[in-house]
Amino acid sequence: MTIRVLLVDDQPLLRTGFRLILEAETDLTVVGEAGDGKAAQEQARALLPDVVLMDVRMPGVDGIDATRRIVREATAGVHVPKVLVLTTFDLDEYIVEALRAGASGFLLKDVPPDELVNAIRVVAAGDAIVAPSITRRLLDRFATRLPPAHPQSCPLYTSPSP
Repeated sequence: MTIRVLLVDDQPLLRTGFRLILEAETDLTVVGEAGDGKAAQEQARALLPDVVLMDVRMPGVDGIDATRRIVREATAGVHVPKVLVLTTFDLDEYIVEALRAGASGFLLKDVPPDELVNAIRVVAAGDAIVAPSITRRLLDRFATRLPPAHPQSCPLYTSPSP
């Protein structure tokens, strides 16, 4: 099976680099490119990619809003592309908003090429992926908001031996 990828980044040189990396793989094909979120939404609708590789900061419609629009359109019964956000900006608000918008993954642009390729495959398969450094922060934030655990109510709990 070939995974169809739409590249969305406002920098043509970066799109070219991503294209070269992805098209070296036999199971990935770049079906289109867009330089802003509005064009990304139009291209996603027209080209029906499996995965949209989405930048965050772009002129006009940014990547977060474009992700939201693409996912909203997909939930209305149209083809459902997965969105993998790829950005330079390691900011918690971008991460949280991208995930809330429906992104299936969030990576930083310093990701090694083989990890980017693997992430596209993971997202295309219906799973999610987040950069390890970001996962650690998300887990730390999430864990601090959980109520204290009560070991006796856990089915796996065994009382300590006296």
